[in-house]
Amino acid sequence: MHTTPWLLRQAGPQRRMRLFCFAYAGGNAASFMPWQAELDVDIEVCAVQLPGRGGRFGEAPYTSMSELVETLAGVVGAHADLPFAFFGHSLGALLAFELARYLQRHQRAMPQQLIVSGCNAPQMRNPSANLHLLGDAALIEELRKYNGTPAELLQHRELMELLLPSIRADFSLAETYVYQPGALLDLPMTALAGRRDPRTSAEQVEGWQKETSNICRVEWFQGDHFFLNPERAGVLEVLRAVLAEVQCSPC
Repeated sequence: MHTTPWLLRQAGPQRRMRLFCFAYAGGNAASFMPWQAELDVDIEVCAVQLPGRGGRFGEAPYTSMSELVETLAGVVGAHADLPFAFFGHSLGALLAFELARYLQRHQRAMPQQLIVSGCNAPQMRNPSANLHLLGDAALIEELRKYNGTPAELLQHRELMELLLPSIRADFSLAETYVYQPGALLDLPMTALAGRRDPRTSAEQVEGWQKETSNICRVEWFQGDHFFLNPERAGVLEVLRAVLAEVQCSPC
């Protein structure tokens, strides 16, 4: 089995496809691993672990989207022996989108589905809040408002001092990102969003249709920006339906 620090995965003999999962800013690939037991047995969850967290804690995090995308193209390419799909939440959605564009632009193996979650369409993003420029205390307070980091973790000063560099780098990736118009993706998309997310609107979510020549479905969930956690069962139900459409022709 090909191993790489970039992926957390549980390979199995019955896999027909791979689902590459990209986490939100400050997220850890390990959060996706419970999905393996809840999705169909023939789907291999490949959770992307960026430098600066988990087993890669001692590595410097990326702050350049273009450099990260180019590197990830090689990681995905090394695991393109099966059909695959991308899922990304928040920053992860933006990363998955740009990676799909890179693969198409360079005529590499492409995902058969792109699932973007908790992220406005790239040409309709809100103005940057420049959170990556805030001091530690102010950044922690903003993380508290996002409701995606456990309160007990935010109160642990020493641990937060260790985690903030990678969190800040992730916010830098998102906040310095500049959308560049390009060729439409030629693949189906699904956009997931929370009805109580104060940072999005129906127009901004439905704007993902402008990025593909194929269909773009929109699924709404109860919850805020991190609806992914309380609405997990519903999210996985949508994923199962979407991934059932992935063809197995290269197998």
